[in-house]
Amino acid sequence: MRRGVILEMQVSKRSADRAIWQVFGSALHPLEATRRLSAMSAFILKTEPSSYSFQDLVRDKRTTWDGISNPVALKNLRTVAKGDTLLIYHTGDEKQVVGTARAESAAYPDPKLDDPKRVVIDIVAGKALPKPVPLSAFRADAVLKGTDLVRLSRLSVVPLNAAQLARVEKLAGK
Repeated sequence: MRRGVILEMQVSKRSADRAIWQVFGSALHPLEATRRLSAMSAFILKTEPSSYSFQDLVRDKRTTWDGISNPVALKNLRTVAKGDTLLIYHTGDEKQVVGTARAESAAYPDPKLDDPKRVVIDIVAGKALPKPVPLSAFRADAVLKGTDLVRLSRLSVVPLNAAQLARVEKLAGK
């Protein structure tokens, strides 16, 4: 029994090393890559560009991200912490991650509504991605195809682990 557990741990470590290599390449020591991966939190925020686009966010410089009503999306939004990396995803005809933002606050009750379960966050605009990352790239990529963006397509707040964030940044040319 013990030998099986050790073998499983070795296989898991090799898989993790392979995933780290895919994200960072061979130039980064695995311990440094693991440190970088564990220090980040990131989320994809989906928006219809005809309603509020990334360009609108850049123009406004900051906004309150509201209008979330799906219970799973609200649960994800409640886990956003000040300073977390946010990726802005255009829905509709575009279906691609187009830019970055940063969480300026943790989640708090929406002051416009009389429902403590409905929360909002304040965000600050970042930069447009050098190359947008389309949904088709998420579906085709080994690291990204397991994201909730692919699995739960109607979810408007999608968590990303550090390896997934690094992979999106790499595909975007950052």
